[in-house]
Amino acid sequence: MTRVIVVIGPTSVGKTKMGVELSKALNGEVISGDSMQVYRGMNIGTAKVTSQEMEDIPHHCIDILEPDEEYSVKDFQDAVRYHIDEMVSRGKLPIIVGGTGLYIKAALFDYEFSEMSDNHEIFRAKYHDYDNVQLYNHLQSIDPKSALELHPNNRQRVLRAIEIYETTGQRKSEIVDAQQHICLYDAYFVGLTLPRDILYERINKRVDIMKNNGLEAEIKSLHQLGLKRAHQSMKAIGYKEWFDYFEEKITLEEVYDNIKKHSRQYAKRQYTWFKNQFDVHWYDVNLKNFDETVQAVLKDIYQ
Repeated sequence: MTRVIVVIGPTSVGKTKMGVELSKALNGEVISGDSMQVYRGMNIGTAKVTSQEMEDIPHHCIDILEPDEEYSVKDFQDAVRYHIDEMVSRGKLPIIVGGTGLYIKAALFDYEFSEMSDNHEIFRAKYHDYDNVQLYNHLQSIDPKSALELHPNNRQRVLRAIEIYETTGQRKSEIVDAQQHICLYDAYFVGLTLPRDILYERINKRVDIMKNNGLEAEIKSLHQLGLKRAHQSMKAIGYKEWFDYFEEKITLEEVYDNIKKHSRQYAKRQYTWFKNQFDVHWYDVNLKNFDETVQAVLKDIYQ
């Protein structure tokens, strides 16, 4: 079974640095496990790894799409599995680094995705006149189990569940239940953790750094290119908060406060998700001596 190292944890905990250090020590290369770093031109708000931070370690699944393109879990699954096979063929150890738990699980576990219709726009147009409540009620009538797991206002995922049923004749919940949730790789999950108060302080500081590095100019340039709320890329934390500002509903200060708040909430959800979904080996990050944390991980991996 193919060996894979997976570095996970909440935002701002040090995953990027850990991925690079493990790659240097284990003859590895990094595959980004972040669903938003695939987009070009979205560097500051996604805290995308810089060429300097890469330290000459190849990073894959970064800057592969324009921000007006969509990127599904299936697309990510295909890309990650391709890169794993390609790396192994060159004698390299695949090291997945990121925080989008569902994408990582889909890539590594026995997730299968039903073939869908090619023209999603036609399907969306079919339900164009349905408001979110009507659409959710329709899903409840055909797949109540999936409906329980979705928020009525998550229109995109509600539509997706309806589309699966109408295209395949199978309920999304039935497809999920048929999967055994078995990891297809010899995966070692490295989870990085920090005390919550310190983590939140680092998240707030990171947003301040984004502000100083020109996040406002970055999002304005994307907005001028025609990117709107509805685009998948603009649903990312650090970007979605700006549209109320552009519509003069909130102040600039409130934009940054919202980014900090949403980032902290996301970090909390990440912890919960990883703990429930993966067999994680957790490591307390030593911020004063990060190499000590790296060596602790390497010691366990070598065992």
